[in-house]
Formats: sequence, C-alpha cells, structure tokens
Amino acid sequence: MLNLPPGLSVFPEDWDRTPVSVQVVIIALWQENQAFKPQVMALAEQVATLQAEVERLREQVNRNSRNSSKPPSSDPPQVRKYPKREKSGRKRGGQKGHVGKGRKLAPPERVSRVVVSKPTNCQACGTLLLGADPSPRRHQVSELPRVEPEITEYQQHTLTCLACGAQTGGEWPVEMPGGSFGPRIQALIGYLGGRFGMSDRDVQELMGVAFHTDISLGSVPAQEQQVSAALAQPVQEAQAYVGQQPNANVDETGWRQMDQRVWLWVAATPLVTVFIVVSTRSAGGLKRLLGESFKGIIGSDRWSAYRGLNPLRRQLCWAHLKRDFQAFIDRGGEPAIIGNLLLAQVKAMFELWYRVRDGTLSRTDFQVAMQPIQAEVKGLLRIGTLLDHPRTRKTCHNILSLEPALWTFVAQEGVEPTNNAAERPLRRGVIWRRRSFGTQSEAGSVFVERILTTVSTLRQQKRDIWDFLTEACKAKICGDHAPSLLPATA
Repeated sequence: MLNLPPGLSVFPEDWDRTPVSVQVVIIALWQENQAFKPQVMALAEQVATLQAEVERLREQVNRNSRNSSKPPSSDPPQVRKYPKREKSGRKRGGQKGHVGKGRKLAPPERVSRVVVSKPTNCQACGTLLLGADPSPRRHQVSELPRVEPEITEYQQHTLTCLACGAQTGGEWPVEMPGGSFGPRIQALIGYLGGRFGMSDRDVQELMGVAFHTDISLGSVPAQEQQVSAALAQPVQEAQAYVGQQPNANVDETGWRQMDQRVWLWVAATPLVTVFIVVSTRSAGGLKRLLGESFKGIIGSDRWSAYRGLNPLRRQLCWAHLKRDFQAFIDRGGEPAIIGNLLLAQVKAMFELWYRVRDGTLSRTDFQVAMQPIQAEVKGLLRIGTLLDHPRTRKTCHNILSLEPALWTFVAQEGVEPTNNAAERPLRRGVIWRRRSFGTQSEAGSVFVERILTTVSTLRQQKRDIWDFLTEACKAKICGDHAPSLLPATA
C-alpha cells in the first residue's frame, strides 16, 4: 500500500484495500493536476476579470437618460423617449364638441386705434340706416411699429468770463451714459445674450434689423459688462438671501473659462435662484455657493461633494434614484428583480406625493401611507447588498448609508423629493456652454453668474426682465441704489 500524499483525500477509508496499481494511477493523476492547478487558477481568475470588464463595458454602452445621469439629447435613436401610445382611432386635431380657446381681446384702454365699419343702407330695401350697434363684432390686430432709436445729443459748452478771462465748462447731466448706448439698449443686449442665448453676431444683426441700431461686434460684450456691473449689488443680495433659506436645491455642471476647467453651480429656492462659477466641484464649491453658515436642508444628487452633509439635512433626488433602479433592471438577473420591485415602490410613492402636492391628501395621511413603502424600500436595498453583482451591491450599500436623506420630504414641508428645481435652471447654463464653449475671461464668467441669477429669479417671481435690467443700468449710471431681486415679502 502506498502512502497518501498530503492534500489528497480520495476515499481514504478504502485506500488500504485499493490495489497498488490503482493507487499509483490516482497519485499520478493527482500530481499532474497539482502541477497545472496554478495555471488553471490563473486562467479562471483572468476569465472572471474579463467577464467583469465585458459586463462593465456593456453597461456603459447601454447607458442612456433613463438609467443614468446622461442628458436625453445624448440618447441613441433606439432609446424610446416616451412610452408608445395606443392609437385612439380618432382624427388629429380638435374633436367635435371641443371648446376652442381663442385669443382674448385687449381692454379698451390698450387699444391704439378703432376702425368702425357701419352699413349706410338696408341691404333689403335700401332705406338709410342710422344709430349704432350696442354689441358690434370685434376683431383686434396687434402690430409692431417700426422701431427707431431715440438719439439724444449732449452738448457741453465752455464759456469765457468777460471779467477775468477764465474758461468754465458745463457739467454733463448725471443721467448721461458714459458710452454711446442708453440703459434700455444695454439691458436689451444683456437680455438677448443671457436669456435667449444669442451669440454676439446674432445680437448685432437683430439690433440692426429689428431696432435699426448700428452696433459694432466688439460693443456687444462691452454692453454686457455694463449690465454685469449694474447687477453686482442685486446678485450679492440674492446670494445672501439664499444662504438664509430653510431649503435649497443645488446642482453643478462643468464649465470652461478659456483653457481652464471650472464649474457652474446653482442653488434654487422657491423665489430666488443664484449661480456661481468656481474652480472646484468639491465641498468647497458648495460652501462658496451657500455660505459657511447655511443651516437649511439641501436637495441634491449623490455626488461626493455632498457626502460631508448630515443626512438629516439632505434630500436625495428620487429622479436620480429611479434611474439607478432602472440600471438594475437593464443588468438582468437578480438585479433586475430588485430593480423592478424598487420601481414599483417609487411609482406608489410619487402617486401619493402628487396628491399631497395637489392638496387632495393631508400630510398626516401621507406620512402614514408612506410607512410601508419606506420599510419595503429599505428591505429591498438590504437584499441588494447581498447580491453577487458588485455594482448593484455597491449602489445599494451607498444608498442605505444615506437612508435618512431618502425620506426628508416626508417629514418636512417645503422639501421636494426630486432635484428638478435646480436642474431646470441649470439646463440654461448647459445650453450656453454648448453654444459658446464657456467664457473667455473671468469677467465673462461673472456676467454668466449675474445674468443667469437675475433672469432665473425674475422668471420665478413673474417680473419683467427687460424693465428690471433697464432700471439696474439707469441706477448704475446715476449712482443710485439698484433695484432688488428679493421677493416683496423678504
């Protein structure tokens, strides 16, 4: 009988009754297997690594706006933007019985001219007709007059004293701009670039065609800088206001300042939204945006810059979480099961939230109805941390580490479950970056901050943007206090 080599454990209880010839074969095969075992293990490890890499690359290729933070504009054609609607069998357009919505008539005080059409003779017998129709048919036509600029010439006279011969010059009026364009033209140029994203050449053309004002290409950014200076004080007040609010939604996107990589940040509150351009996407950028002493609740995505925040003072964006769960589904297998179950809970949650927002469900009843949903989501995420899929495990673990921040909106009024309040205004900055590739100077970035802050805030408050910019430019010229961006109740 041969001795068993260390590590060989094949039917040891029968080894002593096994023929020696068979023992020799078994030992030889085992030794041969041991010789190739390191190579087999190395190959198996390499296969596992390659499989993980293939899975990662496949997931990367399949990323779209529904399962990641990529914008919808980057989706390939095969990604369906909206669910396919079933055909109703009806013709396109308004249906029978549909009440049309025509343009409302302007009140009489806004009508510039009235053209009256009266019949003079009866169409039946030819008798002369007198009087007026108490309820005539009315049709109004709006038209723009040809816009011609008002050109004001300022003359400064210098007179010689007949007594002593000294010369004395007149003083320029306080309201006279230092350049060639008045505050309303300055405001319009800033408005066209900052609100509608027009290039300098487009602004130059529109000023010439629509407003018959000749302006050189270099004067366009010069007027924008005048607007930027006029907005310095209102924007500073707005930034201080946002830093004192109980809730704020924040987001950030990449920006280019010449050849430097910087970041455009936004903080949105219900009535005031502010932008800043800083050189960092880290927590330092967040402090620059909201100030060192901000004590409110922050709504955001799960970017690492927000990791230092207390989860009790955060609200994670459920729109982002929904895309994370869709990514689970797209991976297939066990992650897909968890993803489908999580999305079902998300759907139920938003159905309840819409009722709270519309006033058809009280917050107390909402909080009670949310308890089983919260428990189910927590349980599913815990199961997700036990799956064999590494990326799914990691995502579930990260979300669970911020669990209190999932449900802040349930307990706190004024907190939204998504970060849409910040992402919507930031989209304007993204479009600006794409059309102009950023800014060419620090002064240009400051103009971006100030004009985006002003336009976004005034739109929230439903205030006239052009009039506000004009008043701000007038105040700058005259040395007066600029108008405020803060709401009337502040």
